Amino acid sequence: MIHGLHAMFYSSKAAELREFFRDKLGLDGTDVGDGWLIFDIPEADLGVHPTERGGVASGTADVSFYCDDVEATIETLRARGVEFTQEVEDHGYGLVTFFKAPGDFVIQLYQPKYRK
Repeated sequence: MIHGLHAMFYSSKAAELREFFRDKLGLDGTDVGDGWLIFDIPEADLGVHPTERGGVASGTADVSFYCDDVEATIETLRARGVEFTQEVEDHGYGLVTFFKAPGDFVIQLYQPKYRK
């Protein structure tokens, strides 16, 4: 019945964020008119996390990107001008870092330790 997931980023710099996803992250997309790109994400997964006292509030959604080799991906993205906000950390489920994107986004990138 369900065929996929459509995620959205609401941005004060929507055109710049679309260009960032296309040019820096290398995502392919379809122009649905006037440069409004809908990106084709090749694979996705969805997690449901419990809320914890003092943590993320219930009702919050989050979008992350994952890759096969976080160090190689960081090197490629840095060469394209992507700015990372921290070094890679082991979070148990994967090797995690974050990068900046137009519109004041800080987005997680990780290399999962779990098998797909």
